[in-house]
Amino acid sequence: MVKAIELENVDLSLGRGAARVHILKGVSLSVGKGEALGLVGPSGSGKSTLLMVMAGLERQDAGVVRIDGQDLGPLDEDALARFRGRRVGIVFQSFHLLPTMTALENVAVPLELAGHSDAFARAKAELEQVGLGHRLTHYPAEMSGGEQQRVALARALAPDPAILVADEPTGNLDEATGQQIVDLLFRMKTERGATLILVTHDPGLARRCDRTIALRSGVIDVERSEALSSGRA
Repeated sequence: MVKAIELENVDLSLGRGAARVHILKGVSLSVGKGEALGLVGPSGSGKSTLLMVMAGLERQDAGVVRIDGQDLGPLDEDALARFRGRRVGIVFQSFHLLPTMTALENVAVPLELAGHSDAFARAKAELEQVGLGHRLTHYPAEMSGGEQQRVALARALAPDPAILVADEPTGNLDEATGQQIVDLLFRMKTERGATLILVTHDPGLARRCDRTIALRSGVIDVERSEALSSGRA
């Protein structure tokens, strides 16, 4: 198996002093290139924090994180941001679109900042891929929730990332619209050969992944993970 993501004994705590909370506790995990991995668990189990570590958005206190062959530990913040901009696409539950920018600008501006000379052409092509070629000049407030999430997905896919992470991408959508976004997410992942890490509370959505990992209190629940991935749970 060619490894897209490797975590070795990752520990992470957040907060300070008496409010400091141990979130991840010695997590070790490998994800194969092109694999779709679901992360499930109760609220507070650490699954979103684990996703952020895998995306390079949170730094671990201890352990090793390798993404697409790159050890993230030695990278300073600027180098980490550049790496993330090239290799990792991120989709959040809240769309995080800039309200003063059009759909086209929301996708193109991060590409421009990353130094792509064809940023607007690439942004237009990505928006057309997610079915929004007719909404290029519309602002977020002029679009439905599903359309806004499509813009966010186009933005995540525009740099052609090796890793695509999604944190409850349907959480703010109705069931029918959420299903459309999920279908689009998996189709884009398959067409591009990207590795997908998906946090979800939806058992049906988790079952669409190649493998599912369950977290509980910051550790991997091995028995439940095996049951979920085999379809026994």
